[in-house]
Amino acid sequence: MIKIVADNKIPFLRGVLEQCARIVYFPGREISKEHIGDADALIVRTRTRCDKRLLGGTPVRYIATATIGFDHIDTGYCSANGIAWSNAPGCNSGSVMQYIASALASVSDNDGRRFGDLTLGIVGVGHVGKKIEKLARILGMRVLLNDPPRERAEGRGSFVPLEALLEGSDIVTMHVPLNREGEDCTVHMADSGFFGRMRKGGWFINTARGEVMNSRALLEALRSGHLAGTVIDVWENEPVIDRELLDRAYIATPHIAGYSLDGKANGTAQSVRSVSEFFKIGIGDWYPEIPSPAGAVVRFDGDPGDPGQPDQLIKSLFMHTYDIMADSKRLKAAPERFEQLRDDYPPRREFHAYRLDFEDPADPASEKLRELGFRF
Repeated sequence: MIKIVADNKIPFLRGVLEQCARIVYFPGREISKEHIGDADALIVRTRTRCDKRLLGGTPVRYIATATIGFDHIDTGYCSANGIAWSNAPGCNSGSVMQYIASALASVSDNDGRRFGDLTLGIVGVGHVGKKIEKLARILGMRVLLNDPPRERAEGRGSFVPLEALLEGSDIVTMHVPLNREGEDCTVHMADSGFFGRMRKGGWFINTARGEVMNSRALLEALRSGHLAGTVIDVWENEPVIDRELLDRAYIATPHIAGYSLDGKANGTAQSVRSVSEFFKIGIGDWYPEIPSPAGAVVRFDGDPGDPGQPDQLIKSLFMHTYDIMADSKRLKAAPERFEQLRDDYPPRREFHAYRLDFEDPADPASEKLRELGFRF
């Protein structure tokens, strides 16, 4: 029977693999060489750095990370030492889309502007960026896209140079991977030059990785008033985050944009599937049962809103499914609890978990809401 060491905060995992493996759980940050001295596999999140220091001299043959990102895995070392690995691409893309939807609702309200008055610049158009693009287009926003790797592979198409995106966008949102070297290095991609080229009064959103932004440069852009505000979910030096940047951020959250129950379930299921396939243990079709949210049915007994102005109805539904300001208030009140706020994150369900009951099913907002995934 194989032995698996797993992060004890990966949801839905307990009791799944025990039937065919010996599995032990530890806090992700504390997993050490001593814990994996006789392990065949690891199931981790971003808090476990999988490199020579951890893996050297151990029998580990497989690593599954229940996350989109895999920059915490030294893939070069793994390849050179016969250690296979997998991530969970796209697992929490719907969750990040919901986070961005709530952020856009809050930012547009703060500015007193309709969605259709705004241009959104999306930097990185992969699994997550594509969903943000769809969201923005459904909301009637103008969209600018930048993704050099995709542009090289697919041609110019609808992509624009980064400079044009920065100059033309009211809001810029980052969805790039963390690449530490090479042609597409993204470390400190958002630097002083990046922020300087953004529109005066623009907004910056980062849900990618903390290191893709230069915190000092962002602070200066906020101090000077060049940027109107920022929404930050990922930070340099997590969990020890910059307190001034925290205070100045309009919305500040503890790396939880992808933390919906749906996103977590997807990541765990993909990890179980990959481990099952690698070790041929036959439970690859498993998927957890996810509890329904409170207020899963939203009824509109009268006129839900101005037929010509569906924005307010849509914004209220975004906030009904996810109150982003509540998360921001919790972090701002106790930044020292960054990791605890992540570990004890309250249940959140995505749009498809909610059913809308309109008295008039032909309401102008209903088509947009259906496209966004709400059920009727």
